[in-house]
Amino acid sequence: MSRNYTMKRILWPWSRRDTTPNESSPLIPKVSAAKEDAEELGDVPAAIHQAGPNRGRDDGPVFAGVRPHYRYSFMDYFLKYLLVLSNLVFTVLSLMALVLGLWGLVSKQSFAQERIGSIGTDPMLVFLTVGSVLTLLGLSGCVGALRENRALLKLFSAALLALITAQVLTAIVAYSLQDRVVGYLRSGMLAAVARYQDDLDLRFITDEIQSNLQCCGADNYRDWELNIYYNCSAPGVLACGVPATCCVDPLENGTVWNSQCGLGAQLLDEFSAQSVIFLGGCLGGISRWIEQHEGLIGTVAVVVVGVQILTLFISTRLLESIRWHKVYT
Repeated sequence: MSRNYTMKRILWPWSRRDTTPNESSPLIPKVSAAKEDAEELGDVPAAIHQAGPNRGRDDGPVFAGVRPHYRYSFMDYFLKYLLVLSNLVFTVLSLMALVLGLWGLVSKQSFAQERIGSIGTDPMLVFLTVGSVLTLLGLSGCVGALRENRALLKLFSAALLALITAQVLTAIVAYSLQDRVVGYLRSGMLAAVARYQDDLDLRFITDEIQSNLQCCGADNYRDWELNIYYNCSAPGVLACGVPATCCVDPLENGTVWNSQCGLGAQLLDEFSAQSVIFLGGCLGGISRWIEQHEGLIGTVAVVVVGVQILTLFISTRLLESIRWHKVYT
C-alpha cells in the first residue's frame, strides 16, 4: 500500500470504499475497517504517528519531525569577540592596578604589626581592592564570552548591573550630601597632613595637590601644625615650617629646587607669608577646580556609564543568542 494512501486513510478515516449505501449509518466505520486502519498505522514512522496536538504543534504529522536550526549571525560573532577583547584589555589593566597595590603595601611593610592599624588610610589598599574586584569582573566576562558559558555571562551581567547602580547611587548621594562629603574630604586631607613624613604615597598625593592647585594644607597653611615634624614644638629644623610644595616659588633661579623655602613660614603673619607660601587651603582649591571643569567631569561620567550600559546590552544579547543556539542544535 502506498504512503499517500496510508496518509489519506489516517487523515480521512470516514471516506472509505468499504462503506455501502445499505448501511444504516454510513458515517460509522466498520469494525474490520478500524482493525485494518490500526494495522496500517503500524507502518507509519514513529515521528509522524506521535506528532499532533499532544506536542502542541500545528505543522501537521508530515512536518512534526522537522526542527528549526538557529545559526549565529555576523553581528553575533562581532559582539562576542568585541566583548572578549574589551574584557581582556580591562582585565590586564585591572591586574596592573592589583599588582601595583600589592607591591606598594609589601614594599612599605604595611602588613607589619606596628603598621597594620593604619592600613585603612593607605592609598595602595584602594588599588589592591579595586584591582581585585575588576579583575574578577573582567575575567568572568572574557571567559564567559569566549567559552559561551551562560553561568559566567550571567554573573558578569549581574555584577556589571550592580556596579552601574552603585555608581549612579553614589553620584546622587554625593550631590545630595555635599556638606558631609566635604567633611569626609577634610578629615582625609588632615590625616594626610599628619602622616606626611610617614607614608610616601600620602606624601606624593599631598605634594601633587598642593603644587597643582597652588594651595597649602586643608583649610589654610596653619594645618601643618598637626604634623609632628612641622609643629612649632618639634625639635628639628622643620619646626614651624611647611613643605616646599606650599611655596610660591620653590625654584631658585628657575633651576634648583629649594626644599627649605617653607621653613619658619608658620611664624609669619598672613601679610608677610603670602609672598612666600600659598595661604589658602586645598579644599577651596578642589572646589574651584570642580566648578571650572564640571562640564568635562560630567562628560567623562556619562561616557563611562554609557560604555558600561553598552557592555551590559552586548552581554544580554550574547546570552540570548547562546540560549537559542543551544535550544535548536
